[in-house]
Amino acid sequence: MKLATYRDGSRDGQLVVVSRDLSQACYANGIATRLQQVLDDWNFMAPQLETLSQSLNQGRARHAFAFDPKQCLAPLPRLAGWIAGEAYPDQGQALRERGLAWPERLSAPLLRAGGAQALLGPAELLDLRAPGLEPEAQLAALTGDLEQGAVPSQALESIRLLMLVSDWVLRPVQQEELANGWPAWHSRPALQFAPVAVTPDELPGAWYLGRAALQLQIMRNGRKQAVVDAKTGMKWSFGDLLAEAARNRPLRAGTLVGAGSPVLARPVTLESGDSLRIEFKLGDGPGPFGAIDMDLAESEDAASNAGVDTDTDTDTDTDTDADTDTENGNANGNDTGDEVADPSSKQTAADAPEVAGAPDAQAQEGDIDEPASP
Repeated sequence: MKLATYRDGSRDGQLVVVSRDLSQACYANGIATRLQQVLDDWNFMAPQLETLSQSLNQGRARHAFAFDPKQCLAPLPRLAGWIAGEAYPDQGQALRERGLAWPERLSAPLLRAGGAQALLGPAELLDLRAPGLEPEAQLAALTGDLEQGAVPSQALESIRLLMLVSDWVLRPVQQEELANGWPAWHSRPALQFAPVAVTPDELPGAWYLGRAALQLQIMRNGRKQAVVDAKTGMKWSFGDLLAEAARNRPLRAGTLVGAGSPVLARPVTLESGDSLRIEFKLGDGPGPFGAIDMDLAESEDAASNAGVDTDTDTDTDTDTDADTDTENGNANGNDTGDEVADPSSKQTAADAPEVAGAPDAQAQEGDIDEPASP
């Protein structure tokens, strides 16, 4: 089944069930109103949601409506915890080659406890005016309760839902934090989610033993930046990641564990005003999670510079028009030493250029002449 959370003015939003082709949705009010309720009582509520999902996919669900990803919050707007894993050792090597003091661990996957990042929906504007912003797009697993000391096979059984998430990172700030041994706080401003969370059985033939054979596609400003096989180079499975996370502590239902970003051919660094689309693809058609389709706010400097340029151009045009009028006046024998009236004040309604599509001024005032009687 596929689940999403619609915004309703509250922090937790409203749980909806989404059709397999992402075209339809329906509220799950009769079962649960929030996703955390489902995670807390999965064995009881999940079968009911599965029945509703089947009805929706067969076109028999009552009160179904068109699904709109722009109305979505993060699938789980308040996480029990965020653990960033590194299942791709080559990604760490790529960061070290870029000059970052990224740690290396060969015997077990690296894990990083996430901070209180903003959790953004798929189309929310990222209002961040800082250089060096890059996405770390990755697959993440949302867990049920997992006991301390669980082995990888047990850890896999605790996976409830899979998500597409981008762990945004400011590389220059990250470099400073790593060099000084500081925790990743200022360099990790937000997590951004695709609209839909899916159960592993929604990835037929792609999900196997804690890995997913999906194609990661990233487009910046409408141009394709990367196409990567998410399974290639994944040394540690989700079972390994979750077991490592639960080695000395239990995990609560609602904990999200990321696999880390696959290695891209080249970094994708955003600039102010850029747009970005991130999607996992499984064959043809829409991706199983939907897409992160976001814009980065323009910097204040860019906006102010645009305003200055516009004012300068306007002033230049005005000066040019004034010079032209003065020259015309001298050519016609006018005494430019006397005070010259503003040429625009002599322009009558008849002389004014007609603007296509603009309503007649008399019509705007309501004084419409009646046609003469024959």
